[in-house]
Amino acid sequence: MKIRERLEQEEKRTLSPFAALSAETKGRLIPEEPCDIRTAFQRDRDRIIHSKSFRRLKHKTQVFLSPTGDHYRTRLTHTLEVAQIARTVAKALQLNEVLTEAIALGHDLGHTPFGHAGEAVLNEIFPAGFSHHKQSLRVVDVLEKNGRGLNLTAEVRDGILKHSKGKEEILPGDPASLPATLEARVVRVCDIIAYVNHDVDDAIRGGIIVDGDIPRICLEVLGDSHVRRIDTMVKDLIFATLEGSALELRMHHTTYEALVTLRDFLYERVYEIHTVHDDFVRAKKIIYELYDRLLEDEAVFQQQIGDIPAGVSKEQTVCDFIAGMTDRYALHLYEKIFMPKPWMVY
Repeated sequence: MKIRERLEQEEKRTLSPFAALSAETKGRLIPEEPCDIRTAFQRDRDRIIHSKSFRRLKHKTQVFLSPTGDHYRTRLTHTLEVAQIARTVAKALQLNEVLTEAIALGHDLGHTPFGHAGEAVLNEIFPAGFSHHKQSLRVVDVLEKNGRGLNLTAEVRDGILKHSKGKEEILPGDPASLPATLEARVVRVCDIIAYVNHDVDDAIRGGIIVDGDIPRICLEVLGDSHVRRIDTMVKDLIFATLEGSALELRMHHTTYEALVTLRDFLYERVYEIHTVHDDFVRAKKIIYELYDRLLEDEAVFQQQIGDIPAGVSKEQTVCDFIAGMTDRYALHLYEKIFMPKPWMVY
């Protein structure tokens, strides 16, 4: 018996009846021979970790633009925190931990430089519109490995595409708005558990808020520290779900309301205040001007991008190129193209 087959049998024996099993995957866009050692979802996780787009997350903004402190979150550290929290929940619910981890590690691969500010700009100027969750799927399907993509399983691709919720309901009642697997739904909720907690932590570190600014209900229900708040939310998600049907994730009403209140507080007091907002206005200008110059100046396009892939528009090619940039690469390219160079006089 191959090692993979033994692992698949262990899944069937130990996981919940509601878990997604590796042996029952809906498959890949391009069929492949199974690995002797790893399950299908293990291969997906490994492919994501070894991808270029995953490595670039370390230099992409989470909330604060190009923070100089060593302890602020980046898009990469956010991704790792989501994966850790989601794995804890999946293990407690006897779901497929490896599938959960793969979705969590891949969910933000399509994020632009400068966080949601970059996403908003590309959505305005790219004719087809832009969203980071759709771009994340495009990254793993098309852009990685020089246009060959990572050829991930249907379950991981579905989880990546449907992880985003913005300011919509965290636990919507309509199954049509949710990903197909419980593992992906766990990632969707744990994404917000991660970011509301670490964004509060970073905002306090940056002097934007103090502990006393946090709404009283959040302190009383969730806890008065970063560690206590995560612990409360994770345990509540696990225990409330186990109390009901295992087909539906739940949180107790009081905890859920405190979580929504904390998210709303962050939008009001952190994401949209002038000290953060003004940085993103400047970042938007950089994205706008890079997009226009790459689209209109053929010499710059050829120098920076090269040929347009077959079957892809020039606008899509420029959009993909900009979306894949790190913050520092975008700043460097902007300086290279637009900033005047000093004359050397001897």
